[in-house]
Amino acid sequence: MARAPIFALVDVNNFYVSCERVFQPQLEHVPMVVLSNNDGCAVARSAEVKALGVKMGTPWFKMKALAKEHGILALSSNYTLYGDMSNRATAVLRDFSPDIEVYSVDESFLRVEAVAHLYGGVTAMGQQIRQRVKQWTGLPVCVGCGPTKTLAKIANHLAKKNAEFDGVCDLHAIPRPERLRWMSQLEVGEVWGVGKRIAKRLNAMGVETVLDLRNISIKEIRAQFGVVMERTCNELRGISCLELEDVAPSKQQIMSSRSFGSPVTTLAELREAVASYVSRAAEKLRAQGSVSAAVQVYIQTNRFKESDLQYSEGLLVPLPDPTDDTRLLTSAATLGLGLIFKPGYQYKKAGIMLTLISDKAKRQQTLFDDPLQREQSAKLMAAMDAINAEFGRDTVRTGANGTEKRWAMRSGNRSPRFTTRWDELPIAK
Repeated sequence: MARAPIFALVDVNNFYVSCERVFQPQLEHVPMVVLSNNDGCAVARSAEVKALGVKMGTPWFKMKALAKEHGILALSSNYTLYGDMSNRATAVLRDFSPDIEVYSVDESFLRVEAVAHLYGGVTAMGQQIRQRVKQWTGLPVCVGCGPTKTLAKIANHLAKKNAEFDGVCDLHAIPRPERLRWMSQLEVGEVWGVGKRIAKRLNAMGVETVLDLRNISIKEIRAQFGVVMERTCNELRGISCLELEDVAPSKQQIMSSRSFGSPVTTLAELREAVASYVSRAAEKLRAQGSVSAAVQVYIQTNRFKESDLQYSEGLLVPLPDPTDDTRLLTSAATLGLGLIFKPGYQYKKAGIMLTLISDKAKRQQTLFDDPLQREQSAKLMAAMDAINAEFGRDTVRTGANGTEKRWAMRSGNRSPRFTTRWDELPIAK
């Protein structure tokens, strides 16, 4: 009989700030912020700065008086460092469970139901994860566990905000009355995938807390918000049904990944797949008016084929300037792929994540900006998007995407693409 799933969400506390403090221990307890590209806005805040009421994204020039009063230290972003520290933390987590999904540069989900007993149980495993990540990387983490990813997210929030959990909260191990009490104390906006707009709509329906959302009619939620929110409600009830792509929040990260139809062994085929995923993610990036400053790429073998050699690795590649240009994003992703690829393995899945996302309209210019080049890039991307919207995905694509796509997912039972392919138009008889 298959074990019920148990997810552990491991999240690095104040990630950018913590990375800086690993190598500068004198900054411990110093109020500090890490600034965005060109030292524009606060993209990370220490606990001391959060306590002063400084919000994420606050422009640095608006903070200078407060900084002088409280001795706030401001550091420029060091994406190379952050990417490397992210990879180190992820490598530690892979020692605990081979079933890992990287959600962002500072968060990863682990499936632990098959291995937790080796560490004395879920909570004990969480404490060992905290201790080892701290010892091996210097980064402090909290761990939230539950039978679904949504509940693991909530558990992680409780672990961070409540000292009684000592950094690890196994929500499912808490007695049901107490678990429901915790849910009744959390605002509905704390639920994974519930943004400000959805939270306002839920509030108007009388749904104020996590418990309210858990108890609401599934039929009503689906009618008002669609299938993803329906799945979220089911997750709050302990039914695992969400993939990471379903709830990756807008303007934070955009993911694209697929399992291959047959094992892939060559770097050339992996490059085609990764380039294809970047194209899809870049379209979404442009559609929401954003730019990305880093691309994370990962590859993995089939963990269910125990007789095969196993390998799983990822890498965060920072960009010199935030961009929405498919060509630049593809170059970064394929560069990272080349660094993590190892021959001799049969790869089952690859994926990319655009991260460090910001509003394109508020993007700061640099000293070396070329307005003409930027304008040409914008026009080219707009033309690509318009053609693909009119005639179907990948009508126009980069050469890196390839043509044969032997790696593509199996789709033998797919119905014809009636409205986007000339050779699959419906035929009147």
